[in-house]
This record gives sequence, C-alpha cells and structure tokens, in this order.
Amino acid sequence: MEKEILKNSNEQLKKFAMIVNGDKPMRKVKPEEKLKAGVDLGTSSIVLTVLDSKNRIVYGAYEYDHAVQDGIVVNFMESVNILRRLKEKAEKVLGCELKTACGAIPPKTGEKSAKVVANVIEETGMICTGIEDEPTAAAKFLRLANGTVVDIGGGTTGISVFKNNKLIHVIDEATGGFHMTLVLGGRYKIKNDEAEQLKRDKDKEAEVYAVIKPVVEKMAAIVQNMGAEVIDPVIVVGGATNFTEFTNTFSKTLKRKVYKPLYPQFVTPLGIAMFDD
Repeated sequence: MEKEILKNSNEQLKKFAMIVNGDKPMRKVKPEEKLKAGVDLGTSSIVLTVLDSKNRIVYGAYEYDHAVQDGIVVNFMESVNILRRLKEKAEKVLGCELKTACGAIPPKTGEKSAKVVANVIEETGMICTGIEDEPTAAAKFLRLANGTVVDIGGGTTGISVFKNNKLIHVIDEATGGFHMTLVLGGRYKIKNDEAEQLKRDKDKEAEVYAVIKPVVEKMAAIVQNMGAEVIDPVIVVGGATNFTEFTNTFSKTLKRKVYKPLYPQFVTPLGIAMFDD
C-alpha cells in the first residue's frame, strides 16, 4: 500500500535529491522555455525549486538559515540575500533567468505573513504569482485527493485534511523541529546551534531520537485530538520527520498507519512550484 500511495512521489523525490545544489540540471533548458519556481522560506532552510510547464523537475537549491521563526520571516534582508544567492545559482546552472515564483506560508499565519513572503520573492527580481498554504502545496505534489497531510516544519506543525481534492479542515500548531533542538539543548546543556548540528548527525540518530521522542509524540497527539476529522492516509512531510523511527512513533500514538515519503523536506517546496502559473 505504501509503495502505491507514494510511488510516483518517491520517484520524483529521488530525482530531485540527485540534482539539488548540484552544478547540472535534470536536463538542458530550451531558450524561452516557460519554467515554474517555488520558494519555501522555512525555519531551518530556504529552498528554491524549478519545474517545467508539465511539472517535471528541472533543478533546485537550498541553504540552511535562521531568518524565519515559527513560519514568520524575522530577518527580511537575510531571507532576501539567501534567496538571491539560490536564484543566481539556479540561473547559472540553467543558463536562463527565473522570472516568476510562487511562495507559501503555514496555515492561518495571516495576510501579513503572505505579504512578507511575496516581498522577499519580489526583492530578488522575480514576480510573485501567488502564496499557497504549505500543506496544500504538499498535497498537490503528492497527488492526494483524500487524506491528511501533516507538514512538520522547523517552527510549526500544519495539518490539512483533504476530501475529493478539497481542503476541508486545517490547523496549525507552534510545535516543530526547533522544539526538538530546544529539548536537545536542554538535555545536553549546549547552545541551539550545537543542538541543531547534533539533531542532523545521522551517526547519533538513535541517541538523539530517544531524547526528542516526546516532542514527536506531542505532534502526533495534535493529530489524534482531531478525532474523526482525520482522513486516511495520514502522510507526514517536512525536514523534522527525517528520523527512521518517526512514523512508528506517530503510528503508535495515532493507532493508524502513517506514511512518509523519501526526502520529506522537499515535498512542500516542489508542490509550491506547481502553483507558479
């Protein structure tokens, strides 16, 4: 079942992981070809994705950052500078200019937040074609007509329930990957930057996960509290889900099967680009 639900998405994600931040695109871009770009201003990273007019992957780049907190841009110029670098890198690899891009925000973070993201995009010289909800973008990439997307970012957990391709329920809670970092920092008495490095250290994953597991259980409890509103399949995405045991913990709390695509940190950014029309 898992293979069927995520088969197409996983194939695309594998391709994207191969070319992201590299010096070659998926294929050569024709002059005057219409490209679509997605910008994900995340709490822990800023991602730029590039697709062709048929939503096929062309290129992508990302950088880790601290310019966003809980889904809100707190350092405008840092966000602009990072995105400008990513845009320049992509344009150099592609040999053409990126003219438009779509952005996204966590659910219910408001018009002001959407305006700031649009301003960041436009400050780099691209026209912002729209701002989407992050879980809605994830669902578009996953081709999910019915189900629940749990988008766990650095600062927030956004939950969106879809029925017949329509968004019927959405909530956003301020618990994310950064809260895992805080717990690690407290446990080992280290600064946030060190804790963030430790969290990403694959060799220490078992030890790290034992400490942050209660945070994952809390995230799952947010979904559990929605009761009958949750529709299967439940799919978790976002960089904070990048732990081997993550879906097992989620499944135990929810008492239902939970799915996670490969490279979950790239699901939402790729979905955002699909809206750049």
